[in-house]
Amino acid sequence: MNISLSTSANTLINHAQRKSADAAQTIAALPIQKDEVGSAEYTATDLIKPVLSLKGAELEAKIAAKMLETDKAATGSLLDIRA
Repeated sequence: MNISLSTSANTLINHAQRKSADAAQTIAALPIQKDEVGSAEYTATDLIKPVLSLKGAELEAKIAAKMLETDKAATGSLLDIRA
């Protein structure tokens, strides 16, 4: 099985997009009013997991970008046509 670095990076980007969309949907669905600190319907801890998920998605996207840069550099080195 031949798995390229760019394929892995694209898969990681897609995963990060899904993860961030799910987390954003969770946050948007919380019944939070402007300037509300807490209520019986939710607690501040309800926000922790989706916010951390958003941060994880951000890091995954950054890693995928670095993977694509590495793949481009490696391909340029192999072909000896660095830009």
